[in-house]
Amino acid sequence: MPKKRVYFFGAGKAEGKAAMKNLLGGKGANLAEMVNLGVPVPAGFTISTESCADYYAAGKKLTKALKDEGLKHLVKVEKAMGKKFGDAKDPLLLSVRSGARVSMPGMMDTVLNIGLNDTTIKGMIALTGNEKFCYDSYRRLLTMYGDVVMGVNREYFEEKLEAAKKKEKAKFDSDLSIGAFKALVKEYKAIIKKHTKKNFPSDPYQQLWGAVNAVFGSWDIPRAVHYRKMYNIPGDWGTAVNVQAMVFGNMGSDCGTGVAFTRDPATGDNHFYGEFLPNAQGEDVVAGIRTPQPINKHAAKGTKLKSMEEVFPKPYKDLVKVYKNLEKHYRDMLDLEFTIEANKLWMLQARVGKRTAEASVGIAVDMVKEKLITQKEAVMRVQPSDLDQLLHPRVDPKAKLNVLAVGLAASPGAAVGKVVFTADDAVAKVEKYGSVILVRHETSPEDIHGMEVAKGILTARGGRTSHAAVVARGMGKCCVAGCGDVVLDYKKKCFKANGVTIKEGDVITIDGSSGKVIKGAAPTIEPTLSGKFNQLMVWADKFRTLGVRTNADTPRDSKVARGFGAEGIGLCRTEHMFFEENRIPKIRQMILADDEKARRKALAKLLPMQRKDFVGIFTAMKGLPVTIRLLDPPLHEFLPHADKDIVALAKTMKVAPSVLRAKVAALSESNPMLGHRGCRLGVAYPEITEMQARAILEAAVAVKKKGIKVLPEIMIPLVGDVKELANQRAIVLKVADEVLGKKIKLNYMIGTMIELPRAALTADKIAEEAEFFSFGTNDLTQTTYGLSRDDSGNFLPAYLDSGIYDVDPFESMDPEGVGELVKIGVERGRKTRKTLKVGICGEHGGDPSSIMICHQIGLNYVSCSPYRVPIARLAAAHAALTGGKGAMAATV
Repeated sequence: MPKKRVYFFGAGKAEGKAAMKNLLGGKGANLAEMVNLGVPVPAGFTISTESCADYYAAGKKLTKALKDEGLKHLVKVEKAMGKKFGDAKDPLLLSVRSGARVSMPGMMDTVLNIGLNDTTIKGMIALTGNEKFCYDSYRRLLTMYGDVVMGVNREYFEEKLEAAKKKEKAKFDSDLSIGAFKALVKEYKAIIKKHTKKNFPSDPYQQLWGAVNAVFGSWDIPRAVHYRKMYNIPGDWGTAVNVQAMVFGNMGSDCGTGVAFTRDPATGDNHFYGEFLPNAQGEDVVAGIRTPQPINKHAAKGTKLKSMEEVFPKPYKDLVKVYKNLEKHYRDMLDLEFTIEANKLWMLQARVGKRTAEASVGIAVDMVKEKLITQKEAVMRVQPSDLDQLLHPRVDPKAKLNVLAVGLAASPGAAVGKVVFTADDAVAKVEKYGSVILVRHETSPEDIHGMEVAKGILTARGGRTSHAAVVARGMGKCCVAGCGDVVLDYKKKCFKANGVTIKEGDVITIDGSSGKVIKGAAPTIEPTLSGKFNQLMVWADKFRTLGVRTNADTPRDSKVARGFGAEGIGLCRTEHMFFEENRIPKIRQMILADDEKARRKALAKLLPMQRKDFVGIFTAMKGLPVTIRLLDPPLHEFLPHADKDIVALAKTMKVAPSVLRAKVAALSESNPMLGHRGCRLGVAYPEITEMQARAILEAAVAVKKKGIKVLPEIMIPLVGDVKELANQRAIVLKVADEVLGKKIKLNYMIGTMIELPRAALTADKIAEEAEFFSFGTNDLTQTTYGLSRDDSGNFLPAYLDSGIYDVDPFESMDPEGVGELVKIGVERGRKTRKTLKVGICGEHGGDPSSIMICHQIGLNYVSCSPYRVPIARLAAAHAALTGGKGAMAATV
């Protein structure tokens, strides 16, 4: 039998269900599920995601078999809705929408009102008695079809629309007269003919298949491709297409449309949240063309706006019943789209709503308390990378602010940056400005690249459910929407707010928690984490088996990391301590010394400084293990390279500039990353290792005497041969004997950093001298790939764009190369020493997908920057609950 490609839903029956989202896409699967639950849904059919692959395999063409199957299902839709497609007296109109298995809001194309032409519009007018509505629907079809299907720039249509509004002094599209809409229909047809040399197709069936073809084609348009890359959505998944009977929210005063969330998507508070527009189509709400009205009386408090609860009491009551049943059924916060036609409620969509991290945590914890989900489900509902949003700063409530305007608080956090007015400018100027705020009338899917790089988004129009708000929340970016006091002038690249002009490049602050737009850089404060966040972390810790440490070089970083739940320090970089203003001269004296005696003299001045640093760190960690890496970078990094700086240093050191230039030249290397650094420094200059070991051990003894438990782990970097480690270990042991003697008992360990392929391959031998391994995956990635992390940015984007690399190997661990070397190192090391403690301390330690690999390999811990510790804790729990295979957030 031929494979089924089309699935009907409507009239109380559906051929699909929610579990079929991979085949039917999220929208199609949930339309079917709502029908099965008895929810009022306009009838339609879903063309499967598999058909998308067929479309591309056939050279971007629809097969005859697919069209034939679709037409059979169209007959079912006609029967369910009591109308006939293309009928002159009672025409059925259709919408054609995309629906990938993972929500991609606004990234692909939609065409509405399919089936309208010069004949069917007469039937529509006779049926509705609303000639203005009918011609408004016709011009909307011409705009969408001309743009999406026939490739006519939408701006040509918008220019005519704005001219008509200006002529009639109309504020909104709906204010135009019947005559204006009739004139626009003629003008739009002429625009299509002019730019395509083709007439707009009057045949409803040609319109239908043209729209289906275009929606499949929109899977690969730039904004959709860009969005997939942002969220790691595979390109071979494809999209489904949903063909559905049109219902109209713009047919008169007893009609409307809206978007709602079953809980607040910004805070997670358990109250019905949404907006609606009377006498409007759904695109008007989502696009933010008109500022919508509150969904209920609770949301309308303090405003002069009438809520849907007041304007449409019965449809509102029906909507509340539907949302409560759907949330209970799906056991998650949902994003709903609905239309009211002649006071009847129709549901057009239900999907898991995009939300901020704060809301994600709050909803997950609340639903456990409500016994809707388990603790395990709550942990899996929150994506580890999303927690980064919770660590964003907020505007200091005590600060004096120059508030320019107040809009809608659409996505929380504070964003400070320089103003830009286009997505292209945001991308072009973010490097120059450092941080940008994208300011628009409203955003559209075409702005996705600019929204990605912007620190925050400000719109003059739209509401909390507009495109800007939804996408910003999904990205974890601050957003203020619907700020009516902001008057933009794109041509002059400025906006005015209450008499103040802000130009491109001026600094503003937006507060997505209060809706304030502030002139200048407002003072910000660090976030405080809620009790619900702490509860989720307690549950995550209960399930994870992988330890989480932090990379910290100062007592402050150590305290911050402990506050986030770090279980120790996995990497303390001692070289960072040398760059302070009062220390750099002393390290330079040591580097420029001509003999060992002079080097020891300089090192003696550094010893008390290092010891003090370690005392502070050991005290802050209060008995948790602290891994301290001995000096790692090449010595030339501590020296000046500009001639004026060399001359200044020569004067300070009382040597001739020529002498200093010669020394700098002698220390410079063609490839310093593989040069005189790491353990090689200690082999050449053992006195450096001696000083650092002494500082560590003396600090440990001093802190222990205060009654604080200390667990120092001394790490030898860049070992490639076991003999290097044996050489350095012997020096540390000698110093330990001198510091501790026979009376002082101190638990300490000596280990190494595995960051060279040879070290991983000879880990069985290295484990004879090492009590622990810490994989430095930054350098291990460099030496495995033969890539310079500092220089590869010039060509890595091309590799990612062409698909040679799926992800940047410095951001996410390569499982087949680097991951395999880590696995080999662990297995061989533990074969020699069963008690070998193993962790990683590169940037991968805070990357959720890399943590999955670490869990599979069986590491003891990962180590990451202080502010990524919560992310690592949650990722480790996800790894344990999925066996290290990973999982996307539950979606419906």
